[in-house]
Amino acid sequence: MQTVSETLRSPRRLTTEILAGLVTALALIPEVVSFAVIAGVDPKVALYTSCIMAMTIAFVGGRPAMVSAAAGATALVIAPLVASHGLDYLIAAVWLAGALQIVLAVAGVAKLMRFIPRSVMIGFVNALAILIFAAQLRHLFGVPWLVYPMVAFGIVLIVAIPKLTTAVPAALVAIVVLTGAVILFGLDVPDVADQGDLPGGFPTWMIPDLPFTTETLAIIAPYAVGLALVGLMESLMTAKLVDEITDSRSDKTREAWGQGVANWAGALFGGMGGCAMIGQTMINVKEGRARTRISTFLAGLFLLVLCVTVGDVVGAIPMAALVAVMLVIAVTTLDWHSIAPRTLRLMPRSETLVMLVTVGATLATDNLAIGVVSGVLTAMVAFARRVAHMTRVETADVEGTRTYRVSGELFWASSNDLVHRFDYAHDPEHVVIDLTDAEVWDASTVATFDSVQHKYAERGKRVEIVGLDGASMARLDRLSGKLG
Repeated sequence: MQTVSETLRSPRRLTTEILAGLVTALALIPEVVSFAVIAGVDPKVALYTSCIMAMTIAFVGGRPAMVSAAAGATALVIAPLVASHGLDYLIAAVWLAGALQIVLAVAGVAKLMRFIPRSVMIGFVNALAILIFAAQLRHLFGVPWLVYPMVAFGIVLIVAIPKLTTAVPAALVAIVVLTGAVILFGLDVPDVADQGDLPGGFPTWMIPDLPFTTETLAIIAPYAVGLALVGLMESLMTAKLVDEITDSRSDKTREAWGQGVANWAGALFGGMGGCAMIGQTMINVKEGRARTRISTFLAGLFLLVLCVTVGDVVGAIPMAALVAVMLVIAVTTLDWHSIAPRTLRLMPRSETLVMLVTVGATLATDNLAIGVVSGVLTAMVAFARRVAHMTRVETADVEGTRTYRVSGELFWASSNDLVHRFDYAHDPEHVVIDLTDAEVWDASTVATFDSVQHKYAERGKRVEIVGLDGASMARLDRLSGKLG
């Protein structure tokens, strides 16, 4: 992994980081402003949040080159609170959400990432690509016809330039060329300024003016919990995605508490809260080829400086240029191999179902966190169903004793119907249940064997359970006869 000190000593790498940060900052503006509209706050609030969060996470985060800012998923969570109680309660909720994220990080929430199946990750990536693509459609309807050739030309530049040179990000070239054309020829097309007012000064401290009572806590707590969980989910999933793209490993626990610190910092300046910005992170990492914290910090710094000092120039950037960039990101982000007919034929149906559920739930709710949770739950059910059907029961009769050989993983899904696999009425006086090739995983299985023994006892027959050792034996000894 490229370090900050190594990058600072390499003019070429440093230039790459600087240009990547600049492109990311330009791409942040229209997205962040649109999220402010969703949340019901002034665009300046969202822009200040993004500046502060990006610069803060560059120091405290665990995933270099990942960009955090005011995000769409968090905007959806807080919108009802803003509508009903206003900005002061929003800031308090962001403060509480940041605290919860730090607590969850210390509690080890990042370790849960190991339980995210590959099929959920693929669904997450594909849903992300579709959401990025769909978000651009509103900029392509009801617009002057000049927008369409400008978008097409921007896409051509972004695709063609890397084949000629990688010294400058192709996305930056496209933005500069199209902006220059608009200014030079006086073209009347939608631009960044049409999306909302840009800040005219630097952010200032803001302390919420509200009573610090249990009633206030009751109002903000549900939104704070939602904000914390959604923010962590999207940030950790994005970090995992960047890990794969860059072939490097990041500190997810540090990223988790770093998100909490970044939200605290944003709230100090009246921020709306946020998390990792997936689309802009892809611009930074894939288009800009950034690999260090420098690009993340500069994205926030450039965003602030551009809005405050050259807001008129930034406002003149045509939306067609930014749409072209995001469309290319959407197409390159989609995992085309995962939806190829040959792959779908080879892939187990359960894994394809998990991917589709993840994508479907995300598109239905516009929330990647809900999509991921839905995908994980589907994967758990599919796994339990598959493992449950791997349990086998074989019988053998030797000198007046019937032996049942049970093999497989015994837990609630596989052991519930095990009670019906024994012939209580016709078995001999002595029955042996051989569990040498089985593992007992939960209390449900112990309760099942208690029931089996009880049914035989009612008929005056003796049951002997053999073959267990280790944790399975300890679990049976500890719980048998004590479950009611």
